[in-house]
Amino acid sequence: MMDVLDVADRLFTGELERHSMNPFQDAGDLAEITPGAAFIVAFANACAFETDAGLVMVDTSSFFHAPIVRDSLRRWSASRLDTAVYTHGHVDHCMGVGLYEEEAEAANWIAPRVIAHEAITARFDRYRDTWGYNAIINQRQFRLPSPIFPEEFRYPDETFREELDVSVGGKSFSLHHDRGETDDATWVWVPEDKILCAGDMFIWASPNCGNPQKAQRYAIEWARAMRKMIALEPEVMLPGHGLPIVGADRVRTALDDSATLLEHLHNETIAMMNEGARLDDIVNTVRAPEHLLDKPYLRPVYDEPEFIVRGIWRLFGGWWDGDPSHLKPAPAASLAQEIAALAGGAEVLAARAIELADQGDLRLAGHLAELASQAAPDKPKVHAARADVFERRVAAERSTMSKGVFGWAATESKEATGE
Repeated sequence: MMDVLDVADRLFTGELERHSMNPFQDAGDLAEITPGAAFIVAFANACAFETDAGLVMVDTSSFFHAPIVRDSLRRWSASRLDTAVYTHGHVDHCMGVGLYEEEAEAANWIAPRVIAHEAITARFDRYRDTWGYNAIINQRQFRLPSPIFPEEFRYPDETFREELDVSVGGKSFSLHHDRGETDDATWVWVPEDKILCAGDMFIWASPNCGNPQKAQRYAIEWARAMRKMIALEPEVMLPGHGLPIVGADRVRTALDDSATLLEHLHNETIAMMNEGARLDDIVNTVRAPEHLLDKPYLRPVYDEPEFIVRGIWRLFGGWWDGDPSHLKPAPAASLAQEIAALAGGAEVLAARAIELADQGDLRLAGHLAELASQAAPDKPKVHAARADVFERRVAAERSTMSKGVFGWAATESKEATGE
């Protein structure tokens, strides 16, 4: 078993690297933060608080880790679950309540209630409508062998809009809504313990605010939420992913750095939009401050600042990127065939893609490899080049988002060549 708080300390100081933590392998490790407050490591984490009326949990983890979390929790406390709070509706956070409902039925306890922000209902409805798309996203993003996504969801019993104070067994929990990674986000303040349950407002990585395959995220509102958290002067922060941050100075620093990163990207993007710049110009100009990305809790290992910039554009500027040819474009295959004809064939494009990759220009190589495959989707040599280029892109990237998409492309072309 991992010493959660010791490892958390060493991660914060940089003695350990974040990649040394495996959120699947380490699932189930538990730390008692203060008497009556527990943190259970998983993908995603769960928090539990003892009260005179039973347990309060903030998140119950994912559909694949919820049983491990429950077993670990039960070694710490045998109390019934009174209340579960969802920090948001992503399925790695809110899929474990059924386990505690089964316990309640078997023990003749009162069933637990679920509290969440009111927007979570629409999220669950949307997930049902787009099950196939979300299953494919998961397969692509995490490079899974097959599509996977839940089909049923435990809707909340109670919802709130802005703030909600909840008292359970003499212990107070203050629920706050702010848009950040999601439009249904809740963060929880436990004033008695000065503990902040941040949900995915903090994940030990550059904020997941630009995921290219997911619904809209909200950078500046996220930053403002962090400023609200700082004002409460928390002494412990329990994140949705990653390990606890303990100590008022460390919590304040981590939140301030994260807010500053989002504020910088927002302000620089909006400034260029106000000058009439196209998205391409903005994406290739706005950069995150390196001194922030060097922080052990802000490295772009899941999402990336470049994608956050695109998300800010999408929120404030719509889907059109400013290029008039992209407003009502020709079919991608038609454009690819025309360019291939001008170049002397799809094989020429594919060969040039490999040359560019050899020279280190993987971005331009990716364009040509994709054009070649669109122009000649049945040619194995073209797909071999495409697979080569995108495998190199996987190796060169840090973030889960980029590796997932580029790996998916490489696999497509390998399959097309019969590998």
